[in-house]
Amino acid sequence: MTPNVKAFFDDATNTVSYVVSEPQGRTCAIIDSVLDYDAAAGRTDTASADEIIAWVRENKLEVAWILESHVHADHLSAAPYLQEALGGKIGIGANITVVQDTFGKVFNEGTEFERDGSQFDALFADGDSFHIGQMRADVMHTPGHTPACLTYVVGDAAFVGDTLFMPDFGTARCDFPGGSAQDLYNSIHKILSLPDETRIFVGHDYKAPGRDEFAWETTVGEQKALNIHVGEGRPMEEFVSMREQRDAKLGMPKLILPSIQTNMRAGQFPEPEDNGQRYFKVPINSL
Repeated sequence: MTPNVKAFFDDATNTVSYVVSEPQGRTCAIIDSVLDYDAAAGRTDTASADEIIAWVRENKLEVAWILESHVHADHLSAAPYLQEALGGKIGIGANITVVQDTFGKVFNEGTEFERDGSQFDALFADGDSFHIGQMRADVMHTPGHTPACLTYVVGDAAFVGDTLFMPDFGTARCDFPGGSAQDLYNSIHKILSLPDETRIFVGHDYKAPGRDEFAWETTVGEQKALNIHVGEGRPMEEFVSMREQRDAKLGMPKLILPSIQTNMRAGQFPEPEDNGQRYFKVPINSL
């Protein structure tokens, strides 16, 4: 089966969101949505999500799922806003509980913050499957970037989140709490065991040097042959050394603090304080 895939690129965070829909039906899923956020003002906006809503309605699609590939550290999820407008269940990897436990401590969330993934409608484990209308979606647990990363395989399309980027840009960082370059290497090769013609849709693009246009679709075959970090059978030891040295030089994503606090709650903000206002915490010298 070859599903229809519509991409939405967010310039502010270099994030690609997707609507994947039946080739001969009306059911769809939304993957890795974006809620716009002005960090200087602490103000949200729904322009990116509204673009998806308008497209779904224009094409008369019915949303079955709003999926997250992982707890994003570089943008806020618009999942609750999309769910209110379009319906659908919000799903993420079962290891969200590991992320919630880790960052619940980082942000000193207290016992009122549930760490069991109950904020989400569905928690997926490796090997699970579900349906988007008549399309079967298979779940691959692909940790490394984070412990909860998933790849969703729908027909000939694989949505890999931040695990892989375009071949000329390489692979995801592994230095967040719970990340692992060894796990990432194994996860990538799990993805690359899919048929060579499988279409890969990446979660971000940063326009590698020498490339004029943003891009987000490649194939398993292209990744195996051309990926600058893992292509041509690069051994694990070499990859891990490269990845760890590279990650040690990277700064934290500028939206990591509000993103994690929001996304580990399925896109909801922290509970309001006694004045009715919601706040993000900034732990000092913690990350």
